[in-house]
Amino acid sequence: MKILEIALATPLRRSFDYLPPADTDPDNLKPGMRLRVPFGHQQLCGLLLEVKNHSSLPVKKLKPALALIDDAPLIPLEHLKLLRWAANYYQAPVGDALFTTLPTLLRQGAAAVLSGETHWRLSTDGKGLPVGALKRAKKQAELIKTLQSGHINRTELCRLNISRATVKALLDKNLIEEFDLLPSYTIDSIPHHPLLSETPLLLNIEQKNALQHIDLKNYTAYLLEGTTGSGKTEVYLQAIERVLNDGKQALVLIPEIGLTPQTIGRFARRFNTPIATLHSGLSDKERLQGWLRAREGIARIIIGTRSAVFTPLKELGIIIIDEEHDPSFKQQDGFRYSARDFAAVRAQRENIPLVLGTATPALETLHNALEGRYKHLHLMQRAGNAKPPVLSAIDIRQQTLQNGFASETLDAINDTLDRGNQALVFINRRGYAPTLLCHDCGWQALCRNCDARMTVHQRPFHLHCHHCDHQGPIPQRCPDCQSPHIQAMGQGTERSEDDLQQIFPNTRVLRIDRDTTRKKNAMADMLDIIHSGDPCILVGTQMLAKGHHFPDVTLVAIIDADGGLFSADFRGPERMGQLITQVAGRAGRAEKPGRVVIQSHCIDHPLMETLLNYNYHHFAQMLLKERYIGNLPPYRYLAIIKAESKFANSANNFLQQARNLAEQLHPSSVQLNYLGPLPAIMERRNDRYRFQLQINAAKRGPLQQLLKLLAQHMENHKDARKIRWAIDVDPQDMS
Repeated sequence: MKILEIALATPLRRSFDYLPPADTDPDNLKPGMRLRVPFGHQQLCGLLLEVKNHSSLPVKKLKPALALIDDAPLIPLEHLKLLRWAANYYQAPVGDALFTTLPTLLRQGAAAVLSGETHWRLSTDGKGLPVGALKRAKKQAELIKTLQSGHINRTELCRLNISRATVKALLDKNLIEEFDLLPSYTIDSIPHHPLLSETPLLLNIEQKNALQHIDLKNYTAYLLEGTTGSGKTEVYLQAIERVLNDGKQALVLIPEIGLTPQTIGRFARRFNTPIATLHSGLSDKERLQGWLRAREGIARIIIGTRSAVFTPLKELGIIIIDEEHDPSFKQQDGFRYSARDFAAVRAQRENIPLVLGTATPALETLHNALEGRYKHLHLMQRAGNAKPPVLSAIDIRQQTLQNGFASETLDAINDTLDRGNQALVFINRRGYAPTLLCHDCGWQALCRNCDARMTVHQRPFHLHCHHCDHQGPIPQRCPDCQSPHIQAMGQGTERSEDDLQQIFPNTRVLRIDRDTTRKKNAMADMLDIIHSGDPCILVGTQMLAKGHHFPDVTLVAIIDADGGLFSADFRGPERMGQLITQVAGRAGRAEKPGRVVIQSHCIDHPLMETLLNYNYHHFAQMLLKERYIGNLPPYRYLAIIKAESKFANSANNFLQQARNLAEQLHPSSVQLNYLGPLPAIMERRNDRYRFQLQINAAKRGPLQQLLKLLAQHMENHKDARKIRWAIDVDPQDMS
């Protein structure tokens, strides 16, 4: 009797045994196939883990699976083993974890069938356009001219730097039309295509040295630490060229969806080869087709955000993680994996190189490089003739600020605009103001669901909690004392945009944050305006710090640089240093020299002084010494058990029982110790009280063994269904 061990997308930390479907030959069933199975009163899509001869349950109690969905394994066996390892390491329910790695349509049981890729061509009206039409819309005219030679797909649009807004405008005018075309590009046809569509740039000595040290035949993890603008991307491109020439595929991970059009455009202009993109901004159908093209080997370059790291690839030859320090590579809920760390394990198992590129390495990555586990490659010279920006700190203590800006900052912005250049103003707070208060009695607008203040927004005019998404109207009078003297206090991006527009009325001010880039293509449209080169002021949050190339930005003004110095999260100073360095790197990336001004109340703080007077590497070394003294990562291994409930005592007691059991299994010692239960940094969020139990260990092995036992205990606890709980291994966010 054949027994099928099947994973289901449930929160239960176990797999389930079934009998084969009645109309299916058991010998045709292979791990990695999907089957439809009965589960309680519903039918679920399951993933076959193993075909075995025995079950812990009597055979008569097992139900047969209803139907086989796939004719062949959806996930190759070795890749399935790797995904199961990740589920075990991050202490996630195996079915929940495995289905998280699949596109939505595959989770729902849709057929894994390649369909046509969207292309665009001229419509009948478009073919009849007179010569010289659409002169006022240059991008539309460029696209029409291109389509006169044939149809193009999404990758070719990126190569031409044509946004979806341009495509939509022509679709609305009925000048072009969409159609689907089955991919004709196969692995067999690869040698017959010229690989490069543009000539690679000449490498400087540092870039050549870095490229020569990357062994493309075997596993090594490389930290490519390069100052902003040092040409890391060119090293990626030329390494990928060699990989593609060997008939392999390349996987490139980026931290932010907003970087996707820019990254695809750069790669599409260089390579005449199919590129697949995988990120949450795609439709379910687009994501499925990209995943299938990657799995089948049709797509030779795969560019995506963190979940793309799980994509099975036919012939993977290299993994590149750009901005590897970015916290977005760690999933913060559900299956709490680290894409960066999983990529290291995957690269090792597949015996391929892993390249981790950044100007500001995460302390864990830097520690691995300093200890010799990763090979450390340096790019200290900016590409071309670009010079590092000049940093200067403005001590704003006892200064009179104009709407949050020091006079020296405003003078620097004015000088930049007069020279015909662009200025970037960085303030890492969305909204108009972070606080609404009463001038007479001190009342503050607090979120009714969280231990947080409501943020004031002007467009639209409302109060908004950025933690639970609760929204409400702005009162005209104080709810406590009925005073009309209600004031918005503090500076957000929206307020900075308005203030700068008043100060510089003849200059365009562009605000780039999550509020202004929600609409599809909004980010791409704003980048088009920036790249036009016209003088303007960019105001934004950390979205502007992530890998963007702004050749005409010669000034960066950082308005509030001190937040990370006083964070309750031990990673706060590290994040602050990375953010300041990354934002500063947006200035002077081309021929024009750059300048950075940093407003601070704490310019004499040792960490701030180190960052300003030396560089990020010295700053990071200083933090590593602090981490060593404090027994913190990367010198120790950390896990957090989180619990939240409508009642504070319930979450606290649940974790206290978990700690009691942990101390029975492994008494607190130098090797493994406990902290908590403690309230989270924000104790109440979304009307639930949140507590944490931290476990700090000298070695991974004992920590993993303990977590596995605790997970089993907590899952079977009588209150487990009343309390939301989760285990976060190698946490990146302590809040």
